[in-house]
Amino acid sequence: MIIRNVRVFDGINDATQDNADVLIEGTHIVAVSSSPVAGDASDGVIEIDGKGRFLMPGLSDAHVHLMGNANTMVDFLQGPTGSLYGNTIAEAKRMLLRGFTTVRDMGGDTAPIKGLIDRGTFEGPRIFPSQAMISQTSGHADFSFVYDVPEEFGGKPARTEDIHFTRIADGVPRVLAAVREQLRQGASQIKLTLGGGAASMYDPLATLQYTPDEITAAVEAASDYGTYVATHVYTPAGISRAIDAGVRSIEHGHLADEATIRRIGETETWLSMQPFAEDDHHYPDPVRAGKNAEICHGTEQVYEWAKQYGVKTAWGTDLLLEPQSAARQSVMAARLSEFYSNVDALKMLTSGNAALFELAGERNTYRGGKIGVLAEGAWADVILVEGDPIADLSLIADPDVNFKLIVKNGQVVKNTL
Repeated sequence: MIIRNVRVFDGINDATQDNADVLIEGTHIVAVSSSPVAGDASDGVIEIDGKGRFLMPGLSDAHVHLMGNANTMVDFLQGPTGSLYGNTIAEAKRMLLRGFTTVRDMGGDTAPIKGLIDRGTFEGPRIFPSQAMISQTSGHADFSFVYDVPEEFGGKPARTEDIHFTRIADGVPRVLAAVREQLRQGASQIKLTLGGGAASMYDPLATLQYTPDEITAAVEAASDYGTYVATHVYTPAGISRAIDAGVRSIEHGHLADEATIRRIGETETWLSMQPFAEDDHHYPDPVRAGKNAEICHGTEQVYEWAKQYGVKTAWGTDLLLEPQSAARQSVMAARLSEFYSNVDALKMLTSGNAALFELAGERNTYRGGKIGVLAEGAWADVILVEGDPIADLSLIADPDVNFKLIVKNGQVVKNTL
């Protein structure tokens, strides 16, 4: 495939390359040329005239819940298991058509879906699965009912554990088993919940979850497999406990103070943030709505400190349990322009997130090419945009209209030229 006459943003540099031709062979980009690339339609070459449009790497999301995006809490607790997976596969295709060619899934049984997508059975993004979110009893990922007896005392696992969305593990031996279970099931990295959250029922935001010994055990078990632990946590105390134990990625962090953000930068820990607005999630319960508001109010200040202290910052959405809101993913990506320059936002959405994904080491099954860049040797994941996102990032908020061509793994998944 040759995509001709395009303005190339490579995901790394501020400057674009005008009047370029991009040659794709199989699943990879093999040339980005300022001179016309030779091609012959009789040899099966597909030629696409970009007519000067903006060509960029596929977008990525560092914190999705594909299964959570596609299903409600009622679906999780009462729905047929087959419907859960069917809804997830359908959402994976919708996500790809929004231009997200790679995602890091932070809780849900997505390794089987990743396998089906990678084999070409279904369409969807590349997936870095975490498998089940690991939580303590009464922690952020405890979706059992308040009257349920914990498994530690002879009770049964909650429905969300049966479908591998969550795993409750208390004490070092069970945490080790839970981490190893997710790795056995195909996790690229491990997700622990170390503090309260807006979506959860039993844990105020200020709670500290998991002891240092439990967190360290999880980090060591993940490290033995060549990968890392990412942790849901908002507060300074929780973030400090995570860093002390060797956690590599802080998910959220919206309630951190300046000293904590400085320490994140000094330790070269990743901060995987989401530019939350209060209406991204809808909580009829006033307690959870209050927690959501508190989280959202910390966003702008944390971004400012992250820039000030050179923190490695990734971008994600964390939309969950509201399928009708899944398309806000694109709106939240465009919202990065409120905190960063447009070009820096585009870098974060492409090569920046990809650098975090690479921490998975040999658990990264996409090591055969670079993700998030438009360059020789990279995976052929590209988007042709109508207009210039460097001048107006809001263009990516409406992919149906503005993304004219989407190519993933060398295959055209959308073409409205």
